[in-house]
Amino acid sequence: MDSKATQALLNELVQTLKDGEVGYATALTDVEDQDLKEVFKKYAAQRDGYLTEIEDQMHQLNLKAEEDTSITGTVHRAFINIKAAITSKDRESILNECERGEDYAVKAYQTALKAENLPGQLKSIIEKQYQGVREAHDAIKSLRDASKK
Repeated sequence: MDSKATQALLNELVQTLKDGEVGYATALTDVEDQDLKEVFKKYAAQRDGYLTEIEDQMHQLNLKAEEDTSITGTVHRAFINIKAAITSKDRESILNECERGEDYAVKAYQTALKAENLPGQLKSIIEKQYQGVREAHDAIKSLRDASKK
């Protein structure tokens, strides 16, 4: 994979991770349930750690991360805020939005995993992070489903 394609792929993951971190931090402030606060804090920290790993790899490969946040993430964060305001910080609504963000993250990682000839340790780092993102998705979905009862 050439450096431009690698940079584009990694920039997409960087933006997805930043959006996830901010999304969980936003959800953390919008929810009143202590159990969800802990879950959201855990996943915000997870995304921050993943972001550091990807940015370290980019630095080693002499690639530069873009500074702009993605439009999709901005829309997602705004929707969490609107949803929380309308629904009085409703647990199920916030979990629905978190799951929507996780769906986006899962797809971004699945796309990244399809890339061939990734340099260095990138493939194993992306695979490891994908497993964590997938577990987060499933945990959020399970919490959301339980909140419907």
